[in-house]
Amino acid sequence: MTIPFITVEGPIGVGKTSLAKAIANSYQFELLKEIVDENPFLDKFYDDIAEWSFQTEMFFLCNRYKQLHDIQQSYLSKNKAVVADYHIFKNLIFAKRSLNHQESEKYEAIYEILTNDMPVPNMVIYLDASLDVLISRIDMRGRDFEKKISLDYLEQLAADYRLFIDDFEKKHPEVPVLRFNGDEIDFVQNGQDLQIIIDKIDATLHRRSF
Repeated sequence: MTIPFITVEGPIGVGKTSLAKAIANSYQFELLKEIVDENPFLDKFYDDIAEWSFQTEMFFLCNRYKQLHDIQQSYLSKNKAVVADYHIFKNLIFAKRSLNHQESEKYEAIYEILTNDMPVPNMVIYLDASLDVLISRIDMRGRDFEKKISLDYLEQLAADYRLFIDDFEKKHPEVPVLRFNGDEIDFVQNGQDLQIIIDKIDATLHRRSF
């Protein structure tokens, strides 16, 4: 029997952590939250992306690697289900957007080494939303460094996510991807919308005999 390891993904501000928490509460799964505020380079990154992108992405990669290693040892190896508010593949999305060619080659080589034997989620929940909705939710969150994000960067990143998810589905047909549009569904304010998501997760879990 496969132990559920669900990951929630999507662009900045789309509601990944809120949904991951709701899923964890609904199923009593362990919750894995990515480290964001602790990244010492992030504030500098949004001031000067070209200068600080490699340091920023390497910090995220190393910390996510450590988190996944700990999850494997503490939960998945003991048959405890996990829901995470990120998939480590997001590192490639951000790196391709911000690193130059030489840095990107080095980064991808390190990424392949670190993730080679890491646990892989067996369900992906992909959240998307329009630029206006993303901006509104980022403003509500109130992180100072996120106020520096340019609209162009955020829009390009959301487009990168869409392309990456399409490609991911083609390369990994064995992993179900559940897609939800944040413009049409508000799982934070509307319990019925959250139930729609939970029902689809239920159907997928039962269909795959988790």
